[in-house]
Amino acid sequence: MKILIRLPNWLGDVVMSTAFVNAVRELYPGAQIDVIIKKELTGIALLMPGLNAVHSFSKNDYNGLSGAYKFGKKLRAEKFDLFFNLPSSLSSIVIAWATRSKHRIGFGAEGGSFLLTSSLKKPLKQHRVDEYVSLLEQYSGKKIENREVRLEVEKPGIPIKDWVLINFNSEASSRRMPIDKAKGLLNLLTNTFKEVSFTFVGSKKEADFVNKIIDGAENTDRLQNFAGKTDLITLANLISGSTVVLTTDSGPAHLANSVNTPTIVLFGAGDEHNTAPYNKQFLTVIRAGKLECEPCVRNTCKLYGIPKCMELIDGLEIINALSLYL
Repeated sequence: MKILIRLPNWLGDVVMSTAFVNAVRELYPGAQIDVIIKKELTGIALLMPGLNAVHSFSKNDYNGLSGAYKFGKKLRAEKFDLFFNLPSSLSSIVIAWATRSKHRIGFGAEGGSFLLTSSLKKPLKQHRVDEYVSLLEQYSGKKIENREVRLEVEKPGIPIKDWVLINFNSEASSRRMPIDKAKGLLNLLTNTFKEVSFTFVGSKKEADFVNKIIDGAENTDRLQNFAGKTDLITLANLISGSTVVLTTDSGPAHLANSVNTPTIVLFGAGDEHNTAPYNKQFLTVIRAGKLECEPCVRNTCKLYGIPKCMELIDGLEIINALSLYL
């Protein structure tokens, strides 16, 4: 049997989809499993065990619905038996249809249900991991018990000193730590944990934001800045080698959780019941919970301009959470 899975389009969602991929492997032992993934996220698919092939998709190369059809048609010769579509987008359904896979399974989206052979109902108010797995459960009629989110990263040696990896970034400004708050937290951390090193990460477009946080900071001899200097596999290795990760609700939070690095997640916008890292071991979720608007799901804060829900997070609570590992 040959199976093709269209993975989601965001780093955190791709990591959460590993539970689905693992479940497919267990349900169809011996099957050839390929995945389609956004080109920028290809490195993460390379950390998923047991895949036959990774097909990178770029909208720059295959633009619009015609581009999606062209990309799918390119895979038609593979003659896939099953195509599982995880994103809720018409373009991904068009890819599925163009492959001419015998069975095309997904949640109907944007009027594309008729292009699927099995258009199933997306469950409401479930964690994203459970939402993905429900697609397989509905199609197969079987209950999936094992829902571990896992990537395989070679664990480096134990750091000589305690090492905290910090990610204050997020694609959505409503989930990003405000700069002044981040500066204050950084000085609090370095002055509290005097024998600990702190490493900042971020994408190239987030490097300027990270530089502003570090500018003028105390104890710079114990600060490292890798923002804009890592690819996804290097980031995964950095996270895997860290003592603990302190992060906003973002892709790196899920990445850390998937390799069993202790993870402390600071929530503002976004509902932790739906999108928090899934594995509960070594996980701490911190929310201020002082505003009536919490949690919202907006990408920008319309009420305060900056995410006040992030600004109100108690630094002492963060210190206490880190103290469990340092």
